[in-house]
Amino acid sequence: MNLSIYQKVIYLSFVTCFFAFLSCKNQPVEKYDVVVYGGTSAGVIAAYTAKVQGKSVLIIEPTSHLGGLTTGGLGQTDIGNKYAITGLSRDFYRRVGAHYGKLEQWTFEPHVAKDIFLEYLQKADVKVLHNKQLIAVDKEGTTIRQIIVKGTEPGVEKIISAKVFIDATYEGDLLAKAGVSYTVGREANSQYGENWNGVQLMDKHQFPEGVDPYVEKGNSASGLLWGVSDESLAPTGSGDKKVQAYNFRLCLTDSVENQIPITRPAGYDSTNFELLLRYIEVKKPHELNWALMHIQPMPGRKTDINNSGPFSTDFIGENFDYPDADYEEREAIVQNHKLYTESFLYFLGNDLRVPEHLRNEMQKWGYPKDEYIDSENFSPQLYVREARRMVGEYVMTEKHCIGEEKVDDGIGMAAYTMDSHNMQRLVVNGMAKNEGDVQQGTPNPFPISYRSIIPKKEECTNLLVPVCLSASHIAFGSIRMEPVFMVLGQSAGLAAAMAINANANVHDIDVVAMQKSLRENPLSNGSTSEILIDNEDKTQVKVTGEWEADATARNRYGKDYLINASSEADGQSVTFQPNFNVSGEYKVYVYVPEHPELAETYSLKVNHSTATEKVFLATTAGKNDWLYAGTFLFGKEKGKQYNHRKGRFKRRNNC
Repeated sequence: MNLSIYQKVIYLSFVTCFFAFLSCKNQPVEKYDVVVYGGTSAGVIAAYTAKVQGKSVLIIEPTSHLGGLTTGGLGQTDIGNKYAITGLSRDFYRRVGAHYGKLEQWTFEPHVAKDIFLEYLQKADVKVLHNKQLIAVDKEGTTIRQIIVKGTEPGVEKIISAKVFIDATYEGDLLAKAGVSYTVGREANSQYGENWNGVQLMDKHQFPEGVDPYVEKGNSASGLLWGVSDESLAPTGSGDKKVQAYNFRLCLTDSVENQIPITRPAGYDSTNFELLLRYIEVKKPHELNWALMHIQPMPGRKTDINNSGPFSTDFIGENFDYPDADYEEREAIVQNHKLYTESFLYFLGNDLRVPEHLRNEMQKWGYPKDEYIDSENFSPQLYVREARRMVGEYVMTEKHCIGEEKVDDGIGMAAYTMDSHNMQRLVVNGMAKNEGDVQQGTPNPFPISYRSIIPKKEECTNLLVPVCLSASHIAFGSIRMEPVFMVLGQSAGLAAAMAINANANVHDIDVVAMQKSLRENPLSNGSTSEILIDNEDKTQVKVTGEWEADATARNRYGKDYLINASSEADGQSVTFQPNFNVSGEYKVYVYVPEHPELAETYSLKVNHSTATEKVFLATTAGKNDWLYAGTFLFGKEKGKQYNHRKGRFKRRNNC
């Protein structure tokens, strides 16, 4: 029976595509070298990369939004370790920094991110088609020849062909229409030999003991409160098709001059928040932050508010149909999430059953007048944390995240915690509990295989997938961060250009040459690259004295940093000797990790082309950030910089 149903689905899909192309057979075909479906952060960087490589490029975005979550409210960038963020992704955060008067910055307002993405596209003259939804894919063997898109409003369908396609959507729509294998949900731990996949009942964002889930407290016969599932808890590590919760990353402001009040939304139902009241009753939170939401301050007196606590902005269990839904069904799910979010905020600020101090705090916030002007000042981008995941040539797993396995075809790195939000809210031992949240650390940045962004060769040979890449649920939880998506987007754009240049499919490009290009031409435009030296680089770093590698600081840069606990200053130094391929003036920066025993001052000695200078830097000015040491002239020889105290150095060429 299952086989029969599967065959019918495949047959109907084929018929749909067949009639779609038949209806458009007289339409002209727009031809490009590279077509990027999805105007996410990865899509923008992929398109820019392919264009500066000399290819004709088109971005097709099914909505009016551009930039995905990076412009959609996620201004508190999830990094893990900044060392993992390279190339154009790092350049993006340098441009954000320039806007705010710093070297680089990882927190920003939505409109700033959008303006920067538009700068990339305008500079490279990349065309963007908005509000065009994919309805069919025409394949010949393993090659996508062309696709059909239609407008969200009634209009003419378009046929668009390309030599290489890139699926940069959060949903994996192009890969699915192209017949590429994918999965949805959580694998069982046994499938890939993992520990943190599948069902996990843990303590983060969890209800405390004593929160009753029944309509009448203590009476299971009275039924369950809104939002609580009647499913039973499955065995730990077992797989299912559930999807981690989505939410909106909320940009609010406490500036009265720039504020639109949070009002009661149409469809509001206060009875949906009875469980929230019971949680507040038990928890007795002193403030909103952490207990009910995570309020992360952004520039401009704005926020990036994320889920925090057991009943927060995550709409748990209401997105299971989203990955395979059609566009109309997805829009209904998005609007349902929006209603929930607006209702949650309004309830906290206005329901008299909420403690007064929490209501007063919530009433300080409103929607910013200068953000999302075209969408009533509310983010148009739902945080689709995970939807489809391709099952491609190679699957990234937990073993890669923790360093048990390492690939040699890495085209980007990830470094964030293996992170999954909750999947379901159910009853365990008569109490309300959330299930699915996992937060397990990754010891060091780890490489992401090129093979994980390409389909199986027998399925498709001209498609790259930098977002819904081939990874297990829990490995995807580490990889799925916006800066990493941009890194993989650049790799996909470069791979597309290389495949076209070689008249080859994406499986047969020279990956070693690709890695070399990413390393030596990190901005893809042939400009002089910066010089960044980590203390682990034995070819450019000389250590003298009693220095030890340490990795306890959370906000370190790279694998570790050097500590010197010696009471003797003499003979204790770290010498950085960069290889300058281009003579000229270089701005020198030093990275300061956040460490409880950090020296108050860094003492540096810089040997440059005209003199030797001593520089003293106050570390209190830049913990977990770069400190500017000065601008110096260097020729094509090794310069030297000494560190006599704790810490680690990075250099930046800003020519």
